[in-house]
Amino acid sequence: MGEAGRRSKRRVILKLSGDCFSRAGQSGLDGESIGSIAREVADAARAGVQVGVVVGGGNIIRGAALVRSLGIVKPVTADYMGMIATVINALALQDAIESEGVETRVLTAIRMEEVAEPYIRRRAARHLEKGRVVILAAGIGSPCVTTDTAAALRATELDAQVLLKATRVDGVYSDDPEKNPHAVRYEFVTYEQILEQRLKVMDSTAISLARERGLPVLVFSFRRAGNIKRALLGERVGTLVAEHLPEDVGEPEVVL
Repeated sequence: MGEAGRRSKRRVILKLSGDCFSRAGQSGLDGESIGSIAREVADAARAGVQVGVVVGGGNIIRGAALVRSLGIVKPVTADYMGMIATVINALALQDAIESEGVETRVLTAIRMEEVAEPYIRRRAARHLEKGRVVILAAGIGSPCVTTDTAAALRATELDAQVLLKATRVDGVYSDDPEKNPHAVRYEFVTYEQILEQRLKVMDSTAISLARERGLPVLVFSFRRAGNIKRALLGERVGTLVAEHLPEDVGEPEVVL
């Protein structure tokens, strides 16, 4: 198959925060939550979608919290600890997806060949072309960079058509909907609006990279059953972040 034929298939990067791997309001790993994600990812992969997954690690370790609670002198140390936490999540997700009968590969930005392959762009792309779910861990391997930015970068490197960000809430809001019941939910928002209004979606570096490369970002809730599969298959859920308003998207919806 030629390069044009390979790129004609739907290829996406799915960003899963650490919250996806635990029960609501808890930390650690939850088998039921991981299994549910694995089933939806596996279904999409079987349908022919090329899926790359970038995982966070906040359910195990949050770097900023470690600095405060343990008194770590160098924040970069906490960042590296957080990167290792993402590998734990990646291995758990790999096992769950493979139990669904779909082949996977875990690639890490920090070398640890005993448990995962090192991240090499061409290798990751080849795995995707072969129908394997590629799970990307350890961010970009450097401190002071969030996994959101890592997801935007990997999506760019791997020629993904869209970056899917699974969150606790069902899209982008004008304010925190968990605290403000009158927050406005947007069906569509531009990169500029996110940056200018400081909307809490992804960090500014990730949004700036997406804007520069014309990478659309779909923000949706992982807590609604079936949303991950629907997003992977190309259905419109949550909020679309892009440069221009699509014709099929209306005005912002007010959440009461």
